[in-house]
Amino acid sequence: MRPILVLGGYGNFGKRISKSLAGAGFPVVIGGRSQVKASTLLRTLPGQGHAVATFDVDQDLELHLKRMKPSSVINTCGPFQSADYSIAKACIEEAIPYIDLADARDFVCGITKLDQKANEAGIPVISGASTVPGLSSAVLEEFGGEFSLITLLKFGISPGQKAERGLATTQGILSYVGKPLRRFASVKPNVFGWQDLYLQRYPVIGRRWMANCEIPDLDLLPKAYGIDRIQFSAGLELTPLHLGLWMMSWLVRLGILNNLQKFSGPLLKISNWFNRFGSADGGMHILLDGYDHERKPHQFGWFIVAKNGDGPQIPTIPAIVIAKKIARGDFPVVGAMPCVGLVSLSEYLEELSSFEVSTYRE
Repeated sequence: MRPILVLGGYGNFGKRISKSLAGAGFPVVIGGRSQVKASTLLRTLPGQGHAVATFDVDQDLELHLKRMKPSSVINTCGPFQSADYSIAKACIEEAIPYIDLADARDFVCGITKLDQKANEAGIPVISGASTVPGLSSAVLEEFGGEFSLITLLKFGISPGQKAERGLATTQGILSYVGKPLRRFASVKPNVFGWQDLYLQRYPVIGRRWMANCEIPDLDLLPKAYGIDRIQFSAGLELTPLHLGLWMMSWLVRLGILNNLQKFSGPLLKISNWFNRFGSADGGMHILLDGYDHERKPHQFGWFIVAKNGDGPQIPTIPAIVIAKKIARGDFPVVGAMPCVGLVSLSEYLEELSSFEVSTYRE
């Protein structure tokens, strides 16, 4: 069986993908710049046939693709807000399926630019194989049929304070804090990053503060599912940290601070100092308003809650499911597209069955 190359394979999400694939019997190549980190992870992987590939993805990727001919490439090298499509293009040149975990709105929505080339190469090129839009669209595929019209989708994610988080994720969020988001089918005419605070109640883990975030779903889901209005938010578990970032968003909005991204490292370290005051429990909510097929008002609420640090496993699932299917020759999709409706909710939850993850419907 040809191996699956995981770029950033020892990072926050990459190591989870590598371990899950290896545990399921798929050979994995851990790709990255650090021989020490990759080799350390390699020694922990179950099964056989795994390897390490140490290289700079911006310079030597094509050489390694030609040499190892992986069944697919999973790209976890964020932040994607500032990335281009060079990795995907290199995969297309070698006719190797490409998957990424991008959550950047422009990056994921723009992947269709590569559709013609991907079709000519006869491969899938999938962007956004993560919680959004991977899981969000899976929930809509599963339950959206209850509605004749969805007037509002209100959803969001709140990770636990102790849940492992990486620098790339921090950089991605800070790239739009306090900045105006490009127009979409919003509940408000003008939306700014990390503003419009509200409290969201979750089963088991209680209430969490939420604030605006920019994700590809803002463009993708209204079009795919005929949704009138959409609102996505994220939240930090600890109120002081959440409201502190909210205050920073006003400094950016007022022009006092221009670039929060340059403070990503220090802000991540400061956040980690507060871990003792938080938990490792996080959640996601998806709330729908609309009308059923008898034109009566209908509401729907779905929650997923991860405990004891298992939350970061959730974003990895679409990439794992798709990579497995490709390796088995069971993924007939060809072309370049966002990960909308490509993984079913049952497939998603089956992959999470060994983790402390629960779902709830209200």
